[in-house]
Amino acid sequence: MKTLLNIIWLVFGGFWLALGYFAAGVICCLLIVTIPWGIASFRIASYTLWPFGRMVVDRPGGNGVFSLLGNVIWLLVAGIWIAIGHVVTAVAMALTIIGIPLAIANLKLIPVSLMPLGKQIVPTDRPFIAAYR
Repeated sequence: MKTLLNIIWLVFGGFWLALGYFAAGVICCLLIVTIPWGIASFRIASYTLWPFGRMVVDRPGGNGVFSLLGNVIWLLVAGIWIAIGHVVTAVAMALTIIGIPLAIANLKLIPVSLMPLGKQIVPTDRPFIAAYR
């Protein structure tokens, strides 16, 4: 079922949203200072391509002052625009009965699109093992 939902997701919006994250990542990687935002954007782009079967959790020890400051900068530069893309895509997906789970998944991506630093993407079928201590 996850694979079917992922394929429908990819066709009806996931590809375009992932392109938005990828474009933001490329722009962020142009400057040395913004590379952490670029890496976070690429990580979220891969999650946006195939979201069912994975989830976003807080990274252990990743919610410090620098993550907060970085998230505020990200919010002003790219986060708000990508979140608007998620809302528009969720509304379009919610118009059909089959698209309702996709719209809910799209709305769940909004918090990570606004504040990507300090987050980690983990599979939902395996127990989470903290890699960062």
